[in-house]
Amino acid sequence: MVPDPPIQHQRNLQETLRQVIVLLNKQQLVSNLVKKQDSPRHELVQTLVAKQQLAELQQKLQSLHPADIAYVLEQLPLTERIMVWDLISVKRYGAILLEVSDAVRTSLIADLEHKELIHAVEHLDSDEIADLMPDLPSDMVRAVMKSLDQQDRVQVQSVMTFPEDTVGALMDFDMVTVREDVALDVVLRYLRRLGEIPNDVDKLFVVDRRGLLKGTLALNTLLVSSPEAEVVEIMHTEPVFFYTHDLIAEAARAFERYDLISAPVLNLHNQVVGKIGIDAVMDFVEERASRERLGQVGLSEDEDLFAPIWRSARNRWLWLAINLMTAFCASRVIGMFEATIVQLVALATLMPIVASVGGNTGNQTAALMIRGLALKQINGSNLRYLVFKELSIALMNGALWGSVMGLFALMLYQNTILSLVMISAMMLNLMIAALGGMFIPFTLQKMGRDPVMGSSVILTFMTDSMGFFIFLGLASVFLL
Repeated sequence: MVPDPPIQHQRNLQETLRQVIVLLNKQQLVSNLVKKQDSPRHELVQTLVAKQQLAELQQKLQSLHPADIAYVLEQLPLTERIMVWDLISVKRYGAILLEVSDAVRTSLIADLEHKELIHAVEHLDSDEIADLMPDLPSDMVRAVMKSLDQQDRVQVQSVMTFPEDTVGALMDFDMVTVREDVALDVVLRYLRRLGEIPNDVDKLFVVDRRGLLKGTLALNTLLVSSPEAEVVEIMHTEPVFFYTHDLIAEAARAFERYDLISAPVLNLHNQVVGKIGIDAVMDFVEERASRERLGQVGLSEDEDLFAPIWRSARNRWLWLAINLMTAFCASRVIGMFEATIVQLVALATLMPIVASVGGNTGNQTAALMIRGLALKQINGSNLRYLVFKELSIALMNGALWGSVMGLFALMLYQNTILSLVMISAMMLNLMIAALGGMFIPFTLQKMGRDPVMGSSVILTFMTDSMGFFIFLGLASVFLL
């Protein structure tokens, strides 16, 4: 059976990483053995052996795609990462820096001299250079800008003026425009004269003399149509386009909805100033997903797996401190009912179940809420229905699984009242968890905060504290 291509690709990446690590270990082993030898030509032998081993590794790296080299660099500890980085040709630095994560990019740039960075960006487009600028020290930014020609400098400055979450910040200037009143054979001759078509180009942009968008001409339509026909006869007159100030998240949804590969980008005067391609959109989607995964556990997107221990520990202090405070508050809720727990020890074994199930319910609701907010599916007209729906689901699940746990408590402790308390506490806490899962992300977004970053911690605090309070409070009333 033929392996699934994505799985096979991942296996190839793992094999590439393994080969690089083997070569690094081999180089280190041989170097250590040579150092132990007592020979008058010790230094010469050591140098020759080291060069031989490094040449083998360098040859391996030379055969890899920049994205694969980026993957390898991200998996290596800092010392080995810099060793591999130094073996790569400087002219490939720019393409690799665009592929690595922000944290790894910072560590690699710190190892570069100004002249190396300038040489690296010579092989990049204006939009790619602009993508690197936020990670460069101010003196390097000035050096890079000074090295660019007038056109590239203007384009880089143009991209850098847009907020990072807008289409303008990710647009590409490498596009092909044509007029609507020319014949297709003229367009074909023009494309042949260009020599190559830019990446992610599946259509040409049709503009007038002022640069205003008139339509788009798909390349497949161009190739199968009569050369004598004019562009205006076969162009698409209602294309999907974006303005420079549009949010890239909205563009990503449009790319998914309409299966786009590229789309024109317009300024406020409706003039075509660039294009947005599927590669930029996919990079944005992946970066946002990675940021959200890290944000859910209180980590920033610039967290490097192989960063120094002190820096990694310091990056985690804030949310650990917040979590510690919320946990302390939850423990004080338990402390309010110490006398009740002492009299009925069974409560101590059952109350974590109430809090745990409530937390799971709240996180499920919050995940749906965050997704709905991101996709603009939630508004004032449907919020009331969604609240009713989530409360109904929580009530149904609370009754079902509360009954299961109530029966379990009855079998263990032979106490009917305790069983009923368990059922009631489960139902109430699940309903509170559903409300928290709905309104915590919604409130954070209204406050201008990222709902992903704080929802989990606040929700856990709510479900734990309220779960303990409800369960122990009901027990205090009905069991003592």
